[in-house]
Amino acid sequence: MPADDVVRIAPSILPADLARLGDEVAALQEAGADLIQWDIMDGQFVPNLTVGPDTVAAVRRVTTIPFEAHLMVLTPEVLAPRWVEAGCERLILHAEAVPHLHRSLAAVQELGATAGVALNPATPVAAIAHVLDLVDLVLVMTVNPGFGGQKYLASMAPKIAEVRALVAERGLDVTIEVDGGITADTIGHAAAAGARTFVAGTALFRHPGGLAAAVAELKARAGATITAAG
Repeated sequence: MPADDVVRIAPSILPADLARLGDEVAALQEAGADLIQWDIMDGQFVPNLTVGPDTVAAVRRVTTIPFEAHLMVLTPEVLAPRWVEAGCERLILHAEAVPHLHRSLAAVQELGATAGVALNPATPVAAIAHVLDLVDLVLVMTVNPGFGGQKYLASMAPKIAEVRALVAERGLDVTIEVDGGITADTIGHAAAAGARTFVAGTALFRHPGGLAAAVAELKARAGATITAAG
């Protein structure tokens, strides 16, 4: 499989048992997950509140799996240094949350992290057309952010494909990630559109075969779709 077609699974910590968070993340690494996505919510940009950088730092000490912070927050630049200090190698900013997206993404790079940019379902790809040179990942939301367990929005496939085409046209090394409603039944649809990294939560933690079986099934379903597409 070509390098740009490698399937990566990025578990969301939203469904995890917060009383056992370090153990849960260690188990995800053992199960074959490629990275952990921390869903950071502030109760303002989205109607939910999650963890702070001290929690992420505590878990960082017990695992070596890469961390990315999906910052579903207003003014993400305020705590950006703290997330990097806590051990997040990538910070993902929402195009809708900052007035000066180019400046904010460049500031993430200056902190020594890689930058990603996320798009809500209603936000067009044009909103990130002029910052793709600053990021190594574009996250296309396949639900409206704020809560886990939502239904996958199949209508986002054309947006995923549009991002992939734009990245290819410019010859950039940018990963396309999707987040929201990813299950064994939907991952192939997102993969066919061009996604290669998949955020999953409920599908992992509620799989009857356990975490390892869940990760393996998602990778197999996405990989089969990519191979079939040639």
